[in-house]
Amino acid sequence: MPIRKLSAILAWLSIHTVSAQSLPAKDWLVQPITDSVTIDTSHQQFVISNGLLRRTFLQQPNLACVDFLNLTTGQQLIRSIEPEARLVINGVTYQVGGASGQAEKAYWQNNFSKNLGSSDSDFHWVRWRVNSIQPRMKGKNIYPSPAGKEIAFVYTSSLPSLQGLQVTVHYALYQRLPLLEKWLTLQYTGKINLKLNRVVHEVLGLVEEESAVVGKPTEMKKQHGIYVETNYAFNNAMRYDISDQTTHWKTDGNYTSQVNYNFETPCLLEIYPENAPGIEIASGESFESVHTWELLMDSYDRQRRGLMIRKMYRTIAPWVTRNPIFMHLVSRKDEEVIQAIDQCVATGYEAVILSFGSHLQMEDTAVANLQRWKKLADYAHKKNILLGGYSLFSSRRISDEDDVIDVKTGKPGGAFFGNAPCFGSKWGLAYRDKIKWFFAKTGFDIWENDGPYPGDRCASVTHPGHKNWDDSQWKQMLIQKELYRWLNERGVYINAPDWYFLDGTHKIAIGYREVNFSLSRQQQIILNRQNIHDGTIEKIPAMGWGFVPLTKYQGGGEDAVLEPLSEHLKEYEQLMMQYYGAGVQACYRGPRLFDTDATRKMVTKTIDWYKKYRAILNADIIQLRRADGRDWDGWMHADPKLPQKGLVMLFNPTDQPITRTLNLPLYYTGKTKQVSVMDSKGVRSRYQLSRAYTIPFTFSLPANGYSWFLIE
Repeated sequence: MPIRKLSAILAWLSIHTVSAQSLPAKDWLVQPITDSVTIDTSHQQFVISNGLLRRTFLQQPNLACVDFLNLTTGQQLIRSIEPEARLVINGVTYQVGGASGQAEKAYWQNNFSKNLGSSDSDFHWVRWRVNSIQPRMKGKNIYPSPAGKEIAFVYTSSLPSLQGLQVTVHYALYQRLPLLEKWLTLQYTGKINLKLNRVVHEVLGLVEEESAVVGKPTEMKKQHGIYVETNYAFNNAMRYDISDQTTHWKTDGNYTSQVNYNFETPCLLEIYPENAPGIEIASGESFESVHTWELLMDSYDRQRRGLMIRKMYRTIAPWVTRNPIFMHLVSRKDEEVIQAIDQCVATGYEAVILSFGSHLQMEDTAVANLQRWKKLADYAHKKNILLGGYSLFSSRRISDEDDVIDVKTGKPGGAFFGNAPCFGSKWGLAYRDKIKWFFAKTGFDIWENDGPYPGDRCASVTHPGHKNWDDSQWKQMLIQKELYRWLNERGVYINAPDWYFLDGTHKIAIGYREVNFSLSRQQQIILNRQNIHDGTIEKIPAMGWGFVPLTKYQGGGEDAVLEPLSEHLKEYEQLMMQYYGAGVQACYRGPRLFDTDATRKMVTKTIDWYKKYRAILNADIIQLRRADGRDWDGWMHADPKLPQKGLVMLFNPTDQPITRTLNLPLYYTGKTKQVSVMDSKGVRSRYQLSRAYTIPFTFSLPANGYSWFLIE
């Protein structure tokens, strides 16, 4: 067993009542964990586990979670019993599961159970069932179902006002990583319409992260032993934590033994969308809540936490690992599309996306327009090239009847982009249908959607897609998610500038400032590497796109662009190598990929190199040193499952050759004793790993140059 793994386990054993047999002997990020999901129903409990986490529920007096344990570290997350969910229906609050009577809220002991009770007004569990985890996307691209089991608990109420309402709380426990998914569904067969003012599908009384006698909740740390993500996130931040709309850290006034004098410790986690307070459900209808993924963390280290999150994405949203090589074509006529397709064939590119400003109009459903683009798509497909295009939804003015209505003024405006159409308006619903029709009739392969609905609420009471202000955000999100799923399940690749990965999109911007592409080429080269470093800590390389302006973009002078390409081959190659060397596809925006035979050869050589090492280049990145323009910078890809365990990319931004030595961290390559390192010229050297899984690696880089090294 690795020394640091053993020491960590021993440290936890000294303070936790967890047997050594219950702790995994492997690091699940490096070695596969083979434990299957188990469900133990003995001792009036449900105990679900996958060898990496355990969650325990009492069966009486109602289903109640009393244990949420990280089996890697022995960390107990739960301090108090809370309801399994909470519903506010027609203005009245109802608890789903849970139990009352726990006097001490700082911790749980088994003998507390004798004092527990439940209310007649609560939803009580009546049965349970187990299924295999179902894939989130089906259809043309068959993604394998994640290994694991789904456990569903069904609840009903004895209250006459809630007859016909069945609540099912779902838990999906995944194999091979400490991950649990939770959501709630409702089925209703009653006689009167119900208004769901709020659906809280997760409530956790978590152990506090710190002990602060005074201090406001915003000033204190939240529980870092758990990472929570839901499929309800948007605001164009290109990061989940800022885009999240559902995670609410609250105080717990019933926790009277906490250290904080005013009981303001943020130790109660509730998950619900803030701006979906009024969704009606009629007889015969059903409802499905937001989904939450709960990933148990074993470290404060940002690199390791990022790796854990990226492993989660690869498991629950495998479509994000698709990473076609594409160019961003600016075209004015069909002949330029044909030329771009031919240039892709000549260089090894795999797709053409007609960029903004091109002559593609997806909203034009005229037969002639559809036939025109189908002909071009057919031509691309005969050449084994994917064809896609750009479509603008938001940041545009449609009409007073179709735009988002400001609740304060009753007039259009007040949206995230100032003015924006409502997806629930007649125009919005027609836009959805036109996009579907275009893809169905042309066979296009890629959709680049700019400015999709970013959470705007709409006060209109005449839009057919929602009823009023209360349900407008929720209903628009359902429309948008259905469109993404429809496209994904037909094999369409989706670029969208917001966090919709868990509902079918594939790629988002890696994170950059657009006007920076009007800066000089030398500035862009360094800034792009900073973007790569920062944008791949919590995203896998395939989830982010970069940008290379072949022609003028966002202003700038001649020193900002690469055209004529043959006159800037060195910078063109540098930009390609650092993006492809990161596994990040960039939007090479312009009319062509090459202008001379020398340019074609350079592009082809780079793409051939990328394809040769594609598997490891699409593996997760270990950040080595962020670009600062003063000394070397770079990163390393690592994947212990591949024959090539790692690939290192190093850059020299200075105008002098340099030689440096670094302790290269190889822990996540899975190697423990020896490695072979091959440089770009094919020269191999062998190294012995230290007890810290590093090697003393000496490298030389040319002025303003780069190199790469393969770990075997």
